[in-house]
Amino acid sequence: MKNYFLLILIIGFVTSCNKNDEISNLSDLEGRWKLSEVLADPGNGSGTFQSVTSNKTLEFDNNGNVTSNGSICDMSTGTNLNSSGTYSLTNRTINSNSCPNNTIQFELNNGSLILTYPCIEPCKAKFISLP
Repeated sequence: MKNYFLLILIIGFVTSCNKNDEISNLSDLEGRWKLSEVLADPGNGSGTFQSVTSNKTLEFDNNGNVTSNGSICDMSTGTNLNSSGTYSLTNRTINSNSCPNNTIQFELNNGSLILTYPCIEPCKAKFISLP
């Protein structure tokens, strides 16, 4: 009986530490997000997020759609190309017809939205929530 209780306790601990639990529902993601930092690693693991000046935004609605005043497909800071796509809260992914065959991963980390692009070396964009 002690082993059974210990097993239940361990399973509960492991599942409660799942990083995907941070986005617990749509309201955590829904709304507007502004690009604040980008990370492009030079190939040796030394890359860090660097602040950017940009008006690029993403907007997530409650129907699984995401829109941007820039390219969703990459870390560019430009706002001269509107794009859109869909997102999956379950899979933590964004897909867009603008960037076929490229699924973008996302996560919430300390209140920031981080998009991870399909690059050979790490490349990410960090967004902050707008009121």
